[in-house]
Amino acid sequence: MIDDDKMRSLEAATFRRLVSHLQNNTDLQNIDLMNLAGFCRNCLSKWMVEEGKKMDVSLDYEKVRSEIYGMDYSEWKKKYQKPIK
Repeated sequence: MIDDDKMRSLEAATFRRLVSHLQNNTDLQNIDLMNLAGFCRNCLSKWMVEEGKKMDVSLDYEKVRSEIYGMDYSEWKKKYQKPIK
């Protein structure tokens, strides 16, 4: 059996790996993520802010979103967002 601290570390590492995967696969568009999985990079950002509130931790959405995207959102959009078909 795994203890709570080890499980939290494992969950955190898994989350970091997911974020890294999304940052490295910029061809994967948010709209495609939403259609296929029901969430996108923006959702992850919003969820983090919401979970922070539950823990009395105030997080700035734009800062969190920049961390999830690995750059400012407007920069990511210019570089990687494809026109919606």
